[in-house]
Amino acid sequence: MWGDIAIAFTIAFMASFMATPHTIKLAKKIGAVDTPEDERRINKISMPRLGGLAVILGFFVSIIYLLIVMTIEGNIHLEQDNYIQKLIGFFIGAIILGITCFIDDVKGVKAIIKLFVQTIVAIIVVKFGIRIDHLSVPYFNLQNMNHIFYDILTIAWIVGITNAINLIDGLDGLSTGVSIISCVSLLIIFSLNASPLISIILITALCGSLVGFLPYNFNPAKTFMGDTGSNFLGYCLSIISIIGIAKTYTAIVIIAPLIVFALPLFDTVFAIVRRIIKGKSLKAVMEPDAGHLHHKMIQKGLTQKQAVLILYGITATLGMFAIILMESGIWKALSFALIIIVIIAMGYKEFFKQKLLENTMSDMNKEEKEIEN
Repeated sequence: MWGDIAIAFTIAFMASFMATPHTIKLAKKIGAVDTPEDERRINKISMPRLGGLAVILGFFVSIIYLLIVMTIEGNIHLEQDNYIQKLIGFFIGAIILGITCFIDDVKGVKAIIKLFVQTIVAIIVVKFGIRIDHLSVPYFNLQNMNHIFYDILTIAWIVGITNAINLIDGLDGLSTGVSIISCVSLLIIFSLNASPLISIILITALCGSLVGFLPYNFNPAKTFMGDTGSNFLGYCLSIISIIGIAKTYTAIVIIAPLIVFALPLFDTVFAIVRRIIKGKSLKAVMEPDAGHLHHKMIQKGLTQKQAVLILYGITATLGMFAIILMESGIWKALSFALIIIVIIAMGYKEFFKQKLLENTMSDMNKEEKEIEN
């Protein structure tokens, strides 16, 4: 298994890394460029935004190669649990979503249309057999719920995670790094849980593809992944997490992905509530704003790189909490979380003061140089 994991990561990494420069050229050629036209845009210069194509390419090259080789070797049996059917549904959904978001990156697509397509894609995936088919929640009897309930829950999960990853894609390297950390966390959880091999291969390939893209996307970024990439990430993470816990009936393992994705999910829920209150209607949910967590951090005086690294740390902590919770139980996980909170509480004020001082001094030096010139 570990050899296949190494292959999945390496092929995805190399394909994504080598393809990204070509996506930059393509984006400039066809006009898929992100221009800072409003307060939501953190970037100060125009930026190509088709890097997601490289991530998609690296992922699929790795997966298709490994599925063929492992099937020939007999290391994986796609006929079991209808994995062939499920993968076909997954690929069809990825193609439909990818085409829609590609058009959005080039010409623009209304938010309501993208939401409609995301919902249709989620329905297709469910119809091809990928679904949450059970829940084990203490004090709640959900074992005998109608299949329609689970279908709706699956659709909501896929659409929710897809939008959550898309909404945090606001700083250089943010959604890419958060997704990498989520992939690593899920890989460890799947390995500890003896999850299906296909889920382990899928999450490893996605991780490798993202690592190959990150050097071009981390601050200062050379390219953005665009909606093509961010929607694909959320789509993949939501589906792979379902496949990875498909045979699990333990409540802790089932809620582990929810903990791993807690940061983007919190930001999304908060954005929905904020927009409804501010706009005083449900239509306001579709209106973008500059109130996301990463915007707030920038407004506090942090640089892009500082804000991104802090959010990486939060995501990694949540991932470790989920792993410890599954492996060692609730008390050890809670004690770990408590220690982290105490450490942060002791040092965050001085940290922010120091960073703000550094930023102020940097701005003053820039102004002095401009005056001298």
